[in-house]
Amino acid sequence: MGTGETVVADSTTTRVVTWLSLPVGCAALAWLLKLAIGWLVTLPWVPYRGLLELIDSIPEPWGTVGSLTVGLVAGLVLGGIGAHESLTVSVADERVTLESFGRVATHEHADVATVFLDRKQLVLLGADTAELDRRPCELDRERVAAAFRAHGYPWADADPHADAYRRWVPDTPDLPTGANALLTARQKALGKTDSTNARELRSELARIGVVVRDDKRKQYWRLSAQEDG
Repeated sequence: MGTGETVVADSTTTRVVTWLSLPVGCAALAWLLKLAIGWLVTLPWVPYRGLLELIDSIPEPWGTVGSLTVGLVAGLVLGGIGAHESLTVSVADERVTLESFGRVATHEHADVATVFLDRKQLVLLGADTAELDRRPCELDRERVAAAFRAHGYPWADADPHADAYRRWVPDTPDLPTGANALLTARQKALGKTDSTNARELRSELARIGVVVRDDKRKQYWRLSAQEDG
């Protein structure tokens, strides 16, 4: 240890490629769609015919300029969303800081009992096996693992509690009071792809000792060691 802070984030090359490729790709797609509209309006069964005919009636070069502009703007918006969601991991001997989705959280080294990647999510567990943090992570696995190991954090190659999870169904017994209601609300949030609400409900469940992981919009749960004990 004592090697200073290690930061793991998307490389400059990755960021530049993303910011360039998304606007160009979206502009090209918009242009192709503009060309396709002239053919689509000839089909008798095509829906939204009025809207398509309106777009097709825009004189050139304004139709092409408009489609390219819309594509470029869409690409820039997607690039901004990607940058906002991208995870930055800053690991030091004393603490680790995670930043993504506009949220920054710092965890003291002494509080972190286990670190691992659960598919494409970085997970930090406390001594009671409860989750301290869980973040989507597209970063290189080996770089992330090396950063934590270099500073003496207990890295695991897989979730050490994977076998403890059980599939949640409504009115599951053995759960703490209120957990079923929170899981019901969270299932609705997952169905609506409401990630913010799902994340907040995960935090509420953690407060009563329930750890949740998702798989294809299905919820699996286990109790933390503190609650289980």
